[in-house]
Amino acid sequence: MSGFVDDFMKVLGPEVSKQLSSSLGIDKNAATQIIPQLAPIILGGLKRQKDNFGGQARVDHILNKYGSANALDDIGGVFSKVLGSNAVDPRLGGLLGDSGMQATDHIANQFKLDGNIAAKLIPMLAPMILGFLTKKRDGGGGSAGLGSTGIESLLDQDGDGQILDDIAGFLLGGAMGGGSQRGGGGAGGLLGSLLGGLLGGRKR
Repeated sequence: MSGFVDDFMKVLGPEVSKQLSSSLGIDKNAATQIIPQLAPIILGGLKRQKDNFGGQARVDHILNKYGSANALDDIGGVFSKVLGSNAVDPRLGGLLGDSGMQATDHIANQFKLDGNIAAKLIPMLAPMILGFLTKKRDGGGGSAGLGSTGIESLLDQDGDGQILDDIAGFLLGGAMGGGSQRGGGGAGGLLGSLLGGLLGGRKR
């Protein structure tokens, strides 16, 4: 499946996985598998903000405030700042809410991670995901970017309007190389249900 998460993993996946592994002391292969599972959750939170709290202007506000593309040039530095913070929040405030905590708990169980380590994953990955989204929005990344179509264009991969189906596909193996994911379909099912909650449980 071609899409935002695939692009992110191709462009930044190796370095983000390496830095995540080094910063948290987790296996690099595990880090590589974790990123495509949590990225759609972060995007789902952004989609919910768009639908319920101000449309594309709300998305742009979040990206302008928290999604600096400069973060992509200093991955290790961004991770160090998160690790040094006393306010690490898997909920990302109101962006993910309780879904952030539930996703964190699931990843901790799936990959046998200490809860305190797992709690740092979403706050560390969010600046990368949002920064990459900002870069694409503004026409970077070697493509036409998102342009005026906004976040809808990255969530609806095949143009059929079925955003929830498309993004759930990431969690069921489309963006993770099929059977390489530990935990198999059960992992996708739980994270997919969390994503469904973020998107209101309905297709658009």
